[in-house]
Amino acid sequence: AWSLNGTLIDLGGDYRRHMSGGNLIINRLDRDQDTGIYQCTAFNTWGSVLSRRGSLQFAYLDNFKAQTTRSAVNVREGQGVVLLCGPPMHSGELIFAWIFNEYPHFVQQDSRRFISQETGSLYIAKVEPSDVGNYTCVVNNSITKGKVLSSPTPLVLRNDGAMGEYEPKIEVHFPETVPAAKGSTVKLECFALGNPVPEISWRRTSGVPFPSKVKMKNSNAVLEISNFQQEDTGTYECMAENSRGKNAARGRISFHAKPHWLQTMIDGALSIEENLFWECKANGKPKPSYSWLKNGNNLITEGRVQIENGALSIAALNLSDAGMYQCVAENKHGIIYSSAELMVLASPPSFSKNPLKALLKARSGTEVALECKPQASPRAISLWKKGNDILQRNERISLYPNGTLKIANVTRRDAGSYTCIAKNQFGTASTTGKLLITGVVRPTNMEIIVGESIVLPCQITSDPALDVSFSWAFNGQLIDFHGDIDHFDRVGGSVTGDLMIRNIQLNHGGKYVCVINTDVETLSASAILVVKGPPGPPDAVAVEEITDSTAQLSWSPGRDNGSPITGYIIQARTPFTVGWQAVDTVPEVINGNTLTATVVGLNAWVEYEFRVVARNGVGVGEPSPASAKTRTEDAMPDTAPTDVGGGGGTKSELVITWEPVPEELQNGEGFGYIIAFRPLGAVTWTRAVISTPGVAQYIFRNDTIPPFSPFHVKVGAYNNRGEGPFSSIATVFSAEEGNGKIFSLFSLHLKKNKIQVVYWEDDTKPDTVGKVRISGNYSAVNVTGLKANTQYYLAVCAFNTAGTGPQSTPINATTKKPPPSQPPLNVEWTLIGSLLTLHWDPVAAMETEAEVIGYLVLLRRHRYNDINNIVTNKTTMELTLSPDDNYLIQIKALSEGGEGVGSEPIHIQKLSMGARGSGASRFSPWSLTHFPAVLIGALVVLSPSW
Repeated sequence: AWSLNGTLIDLGGDYRRHMSGGNLIINRLDRDQDTGIYQCTAFNTWGSVLSRRGSLQFAYLDNFKAQTTRSAVNVREGQGVVLLCGPPMHSGELIFAWIFNEYPHFVQQDSRRFISQETGSLYIAKVEPSDVGNYTCVVNNSITKGKVLSSPTPLVLRNDGAMGEYEPKIEVHFPETVPAAKGSTVKLECFALGNPVPEISWRRTSGVPFPSKVKMKNSNAVLEISNFQQEDTGTYECMAENSRGKNAARGRISFHAKPHWLQTMIDGALSIEENLFWECKANGKPKPSYSWLKNGNNLITEGRVQIENGALSIAALNLSDAGMYQCVAENKHGIIYSSAELMVLASPPSFSKNPLKALLKARSGTEVALECKPQASPRAISLWKKGNDILQRNERISLYPNGTLKIANVTRRDAGSYTCIAKNQFGTASTTGKLLITGVVRPTNMEIIVGESIVLPCQITSDPALDVSFSWAFNGQLIDFHGDIDHFDRVGGSVTGDLMIRNIQLNHGGKYVCVINTDVETLSASAILVVKGPPGPPDAVAVEEITDSTAQLSWSPGRDNGSPITGYIIQARTPFTVGWQAVDTVPEVINGNTLTATVVGLNAWVEYEFRVVARNGVGVGEPSPASAKTRTEDAMPDTAPTDVGGGGGTKSELVITWEPVPEELQNGEGFGYIIAFRPLGAVTWTRAVISTPGVAQYIFRNDTIPPFSPFHVKVGAYNNRGEGPFSSIATVFSAEEGNGKIFSLFSLHLKKNKIQVVYWEDDTKPDTVGKVRISGNYSAVNVTGLKANTQYYLAVCAFNTAGTGPQSTPINATTKKPPPSQPPLNVEWTLIGSLLTLHWDPVAAMETEAEVIGYLVLLRRHRYNDINNIVTNKTTMELTLSPDDNYLIQIKALSEGGEGVGSEPIHIQKLSMGARGSGASRFSPWSLTHFPAVLIGALVVLSPSW
């Protein structure tokens, strides 16, 4: 239904107005009959509500009153004037303009002329002679687009002279209070008469500058504020000023807003005798007032109904309170409505929507809650029964006002049938369910070490009539007990679901879920298994820097496998070691947070590989991949040969032996040995150089060596970086006459006794027995005169004047083959400057002779009367000679049987630096005249004339 200005519209006999779908349709609108406030009332069986109000206004513009001629306006030149428009009756916004004399000459606004859109009047601040004429006011309706014109108003200039200057007089100004709606456009007008023409300016009295949205128009006569907001409120001042003075007008713009909702009510369904409370809140400027409607009628505070601002409360609801309610918020700028339905319920209890489950289940030891939620209006009173017994509150049983029953720490005795009975004044209802108590043994979270075995329990105690089955999942995947029999197995028979995990590995860490299926429910229990193991292998082992004895390493950590890494061990491998070996480092102990270390104590000029092993609280992990092979820098030898000794050999020989320095201790390329010896008591050492690292013997032959003479002997090492240390000095005896062998008599220390050494070739040939007797404190003896390449038996016994004592257990030894009897042949040499180059043919040993193992080059200097022995395994050699000495050179073959026969000696005299020869040669200074000399720089090269 619709009402107009509060009166219900009777649509029965009204041919112009009718409704369609709730809409009011009006034909042939009539301003007198249809203008006003309209409101719709909607209703049904539940109640009625009012719509928002709507206003219907008609825009129109009447003509000016009788078109009589307007009186002339007489002014003096320089005087200000106002021409009034006086618009006719109208509705809708008007737009004003003025015609000067005749159409279409419209008055143009400037700083001297202004047309107010509020009053429609024309303002001329200072009249000039050109202003004389007829002025017509033009009024336009912006809605109807209609236009009317006033009668002309003549403007006549007086002839009593011009008017003098005077201060501004504000004729157009805005009200003291201007209300403005949020988001609207506000226009303030200000114009003054004066001579000279005043200038208009604007400001806010607060001093706050205008934002960019504020615009000045019509020579500042209009201030326009678009999209007006709360912060634009305040006092605005218009200032008119000329040379004679100034004048100001002020007004305040206030902010206003229609009401809008902050909180509304919602539909309610309450039981009879309950209390209703609704509250609505609205905001607006000014603050809105509230009223309440029920079914379109005003509610007032009375009895059970209380209204306070936006709050409505009704006590002890009854069925007559049901209906449609509206909260109305209103201020002078608008009105809003919020609607809600109130249903008042009155019904007996019913469990049709919330019955107890037919079978309820709970685990032993837990708390169970049984909810009693009947639909009832008013709320029903509930009680509980177990079987036929009414339950009472005790230390384990709690009964709550909302009907809920809670039983703490349930046991199998709590199983049974439970019934909730609900009652109100309209009736009674009940619901029943059976409670089943089950006991579950659950697995717990565990930490375990790799390789161990555990059992995760999963068991249930329930009604024996229930069928129970178990299954296990690992990290979301069902465990296949047939596919992984090495690790997973079910134990405990069919009544339990315990899971055994054997020989646990790191990949067995994760979430295990046991699923228990029964006829009435499915239960699950989970546990997190954390598997700890030794750390994974470190990675990216790199040698950052290396010297002759150190290497700086870096690496990245591997997985800690559940236990923090506590430290690292560095291992190294070379071609000379058996497998990987731990090495010394700085820091000595490498903690788990350190990823760099320096390896110390390395051998020079050795190729190393490194790897890193991590350890944690569980143990030592797998090693990292090996680093790239890296060689240490070279250095002078720092290890001397060991076990220096010797003896034996043939007549005129001094045999010196030693244990060769291992390759990993040679410290660089160009490795060899320096052998130094001297007769016992002598001061000067004789030195020999051997450039073959694997040689372990040197034989010095000189016919002047007395047999079985003691020599001091020491052996050193060298390489391309220089000489290293010598061994300690040992005493070695030269050979006895003939071919013999030295046999050590271990642990024999006989003082002041005589010793007899007995030897023979064969036990079956007594005639081959020989003997050697010595006296004094000796532990070794030379047995000479033996055959070469022959096996001998030897025994030792003591003797004195009373005879010989018992013999020691015999030992056997075979004498070596004799050295080659052929000397090196075809010896050729070339001397250029101080560089001597030698070359000779290889010596081939006879079958009965010892094999050639190298060559000995003897170099004797005349001035120092010393001999250098140089050993080589090649048939060529280069030597650097001094030009200030004479040399004698001889070459011998070396074998295990000793030195062979020497080549013919080569004699090289002083000043022979530039010669060549073969075989034995001897040169004297005067013999050089047979060779032509060629001068090359500062070097004289002598070459033969052929």
